[in-house]
Amino acid sequence: MSFWRTKSLAEMTTEEWESLCDNCGQCCLHKLEDEDTGEIAFTRVVCDLIDLKTCRCTDYTERTRRVPECLDLKQHDFSEYRWLPATCAYRLLSDGEDLPTWHPLISGSKGSVRKAGMSVSAYAIKEAEVDDMEDHIIYWLK
Repeated sequence: MSFWRTKSLAEMTTEEWESLCDNCGQCCLHKLEDEDTGEIAFTRVVCDLIDLKTCRCTDYTERTRRVPECLDLKQHDFSEYRWLPATCAYRLLSDGEDLPTWHPLISGSKGSVRKAGMSVSAYAIKEAEVDDMEDHIIYWLK
C-alpha cells in the first residue's frame, strides 16, 4: 500500500513528505486576500526564486530566509492548508482525499503534471516583471 494512504502527514518521513510535492508551482503563485471577505485570489505572478521550466525553487533550503513570506508547510497546522490550491497533495491528504491520477506518485512520471495542465510554467510570470499584482488575478475552473 502507498505511504500516503497509510500515514498521516505528521507521520511521514522527510523523504515521503517531499515526494508529495508534484512541482506544479501553484503554491509559489502570489495570492491576494480580500480584507472584507477573507477570500484568497491567486495571481499568475510567481516568486522570483522559482525555475519556470521545472517549477522548483532554485534555493529551496534557504527560501524562507530569502523570502520571509514563503511558508514552510511543515511548520503549520494542516487545517490551515485552505489557501493551497484544491489540487495540492498536502491539502488533499489533509482533507482525507486521495492523490489525483496525474500526480507523479500515481502516474510514475514527472511530466504528467504538465501534461494534465496543472503546472504554472505555461502562464506564470516572475514578480520582478510585475507592477501591480491585481492586474494578474487568475480564476480557477471548478
